Amino acid sequence: MESDTHHIVQIVFSLLFLGTLLGGGYMFANFNRFFGPDPHIPSETGSARTYTKVQVVLVWLHAVVITGALASLLH
Repeated sequence: MESDTHHIVQIVFSLLFLGTLLGGGYMFANFNRFFGPDPHIPSETGSARTYTKVQVVLVWLHAVVITGALASLLH
């Protein structure tokens, strides 16, 4: 029999997983606003913006994998 703590942790990680997915959807919907050219940084090149985009996407993907794995392993 599973304890109440197990169910609470399962719910928390499931909500974190859904929040991560929704946050990623919001990020991709407003991708150009967040990661577009910045007029306050004239020396920023296209490569620097691309590098920043790749870093953000990789961190988000890792968060999705970790929260998804923890949410599914607790079932």
